[in-house]
Amino acid sequence: MFNSTLPFDGILEYALQDLGVPKAGESQAQRLIALNNFLVERERAGQNTVLILDEAQNLDASTLEQVRLLSNFETPTSKLLQIVLVGQPELKARLRIPELQQLRQRVGLRSQIAPLTAAEARTYIRTRLRIAGSRDLGLFSDPAVDRIVEYSGGIPRLINVVCDHCLLFGYADQKRRIDRQIVGQAVEYLEEGTQPRRRARRSRAASGPARVRWIVGTLAVATATAAVALALRFDTTVLGLLQSVRGLLSP
Repeated sequence: MFNSTLPFDGILEYALQDLGVPKAGESQAQRLIALNNFLVERERAGQNTVLILDEAQNLDASTLEQVRLLSNFETPTSKLLQIVLVGQPELKARLRIPELQQLRQRVGLRSQIAPLTAAEARTYIRTRLRIAGSRDLGLFSDPAVDRIVEYSGGIPRLINVVCDHCLLFGYADQKRRIDRQIVGQAVEYLEEGTQPRRRARRSRAASGPARVRWIVGTLAVATATAAVALALRFDTTVLGLLQSVRGLLSP
């Protein structure tokens, strides 16, 4: 599950629907009984059931405690439901609060994924390119990858964002390889989000044009990104649009 803003009732209903359990009634007790019966049948068939909660650091203590109670579904010989909590480092701190002591004691395995090294990031980027169908897995040069890791701190989510912007800039400039310079342009653009406000403090007269230019540039990038996603081949119209966007972003 990816929606960590739901209360426990919402999580339970979502899980039942994902598992294909028929509507079991309106009360929480009826839904829990239906889930238990479903899990028993799967266990008899030799099947395992796993509930994965992503972004679990956003769940409040009450919801996490009720999730813990789901681990009580068991037979005399085995657990019927395996629960995996996935989240940011804040999840570790949340599990330390006194209200979640029983949940913390139930955790049988802990694992923390460290930021990617430059070598791991290079493999990660190549894998993403391969899955996307790229013919050139060396599209990002080694110095470019080093700069991406330097900026992102090795966090995959940030690596994805930087790479997306690099591809946009590279395509607009008709580059066949992403080098360190293009990464620098992408990083500069990502950091630009806070610069118009700083300029506005220096000069009220300059703040108007700067803000308008920033808004226009942002909308243009959003449009250009959609165009890239829809383009099935190298199209001169799309290229012209992206080059126009490139001009808006240039100082």
